[in-house]
Amino acid sequence: MAKRTEISTLGEFGLIDHLTEGLTAVNASTLRGVGDDCAVLNYPASDVLVTSDMLMEGIHFDLVYTPLRHLGYKAAMVNLSDVYAMNGTPRQLIVNLALSRRFSVEDMDELYDGIRMACERHHVDIVGGDTTSSLTGLAISITCIGEARREDIVYRNGARDTDLICVSGNLGAAYMGLQLMEREKAVFESMKPNAGEPAQPDFSGREYLLERLLKPEARRDIVEALRAAGIRPTAMMDISDGLSSELMHICKQSGTGCRVYEERIPLDYQTAVTAEEFNMNVTTCALNGGDDYELLFTVPLTDHERVSQLEDVKVIGHITKPELGCALVARDGQEFELKAQGWNPLAE
Repeated sequence: MAKRTEISTLGEFGLIDHLTEGLTAVNASTLRGVGDDCAVLNYPASDVLVTSDMLMEGIHFDLVYTPLRHLGYKAAMVNLSDVYAMNGTPRQLIVNLALSRRFSVEDMDELYDGIRMACERHHVDIVGGDTTSSLTGLAISITCIGEARREDIVYRNGARDTDLICVSGNLGAAYMGLQLMEREKAVFESMKPNAGEPAQPDFSGREYLLERLLKPEARRDIVEALRAAGIRPTAMMDISDGLSSELMHICKQSGTGCRVYEERIPLDYQTAVTAEEFNMNVTTCALNGGDDYELLFTVPLTDHERVSQLEDVKVIGHITKPELGCALVARDGQEFELKAQGWNPLAE
């Protein structure tokens, strides 16, 4: 039987000390991390970027099929992705946890292992946080602090008529991974009591979809490739709620319209096959699925040749005048109004 240490045996500060033991700073801007009332940071030559995300059990994740280590990794990555989407560099992380009595110290070790792994991969320091009790399960709130030169920061409101619309990676895979997991959960829950051990689901050939759902990667490589190519996006954000939703955010804040071409939306083979299996339209999944954490950005038309040469980046459309609206151009040339049908955490 696996060892289980009750969190109450350590207490709040004991748990924090346990989880943060051995942390060492890797960024010069981290003057003081865990151990005082506040972290002490120093950014003398750049602007500070701050973002925060909260993940709630039952809303943003399901522990029936989400390993705690993967959850920690993903919780960190979604915050790092926000900083990269501003064309910045993440430097520090503050981790706040609310947890119920069903979690043990060993459970929190697993969660923190994932957070640490993400931070080590992206050279980010964990500099503080808080823990408290919860009556409704697990809640994770992470704040990420980053930096960027003022002239390098990219906002959502800079897109202009004729700019090219680009995305990194491929879209819809995380959403199809979610469909697979939810289907297997329904099968598991439908089993009658005393029916014996349930058969392990067979995900062979679908591993990529599960990885995209459970272990997304913030696209630091794309930001670095853009810098190396001398390309500064005019607008940028990460795709967490779905391509259509994010693109409409950019168009609204920039005062523009857009045209996106269905045939240019990048899809993985596993995504297309699984969408067909679920009798879903794969383009709809790519437009509205969310949780991809790819980068959506616009660049001037004059950068077409350079951006087209970047690995894992695809031009999918262009920005238009606002009176033309936001539309998807189907494979047969018909235009359909884009609608923000992606993830809405406050929807009933």
